[in-house]
Amino acid sequence: MGSSIRWKTTLPLAILCAFLLLFPKLVGSYFLHLAVSGILAMILASSWDILARTGQVSVGQAGLFGIGAYSSALLYQRYALPPVLGMLAGALIATFVSIFLGYLTLRLRGIYFSITTIAFAEALTVIWLMTPDITGGAMGVSTPPLFGGDREKAYYLILAILAAVVAVVWLIEQSRLNFAFTAIRENEDVANVLGINPTKYKVLAFMISAFFTGFAGGFYSHYNTYIIPYEVFNLGVSIACLVMPIFGGLYTIAGPILGTVLIKAIEEYLRVTFSYGHQIAYGLILVLVVLFMPEGLLGLWRGKILPLFRSRPGR
Repeated sequence: MGSSIRWKTTLPLAILCAFLLLFPKLVGSYFLHLAVSGILAMILASSWDILARTGQVSVGQAGLFGIGAYSSALLYQRYALPPVLGMLAGALIATFVSIFLGYLTLRLRGIYFSITTIAFAEALTVIWLMTPDITGGAMGVSTPPLFGGDREKAYYLILAILAAVVAVVWLIEQSRLNFAFTAIRENEDVANVLGINPTKYKVLAFMISAFFTGFAGGFYSHYNTYIIPYEVFNLGVSIACLVMPIFGGLYTIAGPILGTVLIKAIEEYLRVTFSYGHQIAYGLILVLVVLFMPEGLLGLWRGKILPLFRSRPGR
């Protein structure tokens, strides 16, 4: 019985991995670009969900994304640091910032933390605009195309980063961190009584989230070849980070990825059909999910749809 269950789980995963590895050979440049953009969004959504597991709702991920993007781009522009090393450096800088910011803000709860993270991202926009000699200001920063414009290599790089995020989330779920994060999310005071230091674990979750968010920002800067403060520090980036996992299902591996796939598909359709339609879609989806699917698509599947199949006559 156990081997049968493992086979049913392993086979679909093997097929999915094979499809992802062969995908660049099966599609043209346009769909490959959509895949790269979608996987980048999956990384941001999964990274946000790591912090959300502690009960903290960040609306300032754009700040960490922008730090990673600018750090990588400026290191390349001024010191000719190879792009992949620049991405890693950007991720580490974003992580360092998250430690400082985390110890200052993660003692706050609920809406107070969310407001603080918004202020953090908006403050960075102003700082970047006011220091053009260092950051490039409103003119932004440009870099040569990643891998000389080879989208296939870029696809495999971003896929590898996503695989790392998924692996880290899986390890969290298999470790004591999952218990600590859940306890803090459910009741910080009780967690404290149990010997769990809420600030310590929330900062740790923030660091992991910031590392991958900064890495994604570094990739974005080299893949797009040009960034400006209004783009990478945009509130829309932060909103997208939280809408996708909420839509797919919080505190799961598959939820943020599933939510990203569906929302990016809707976004691309609306972008082609209606100007700015995807921004309207984010708002509508968030409202509908909160009202009718508080546990996201995975919660809907597990709670309502799957039981219907199990209760069918003859089963």
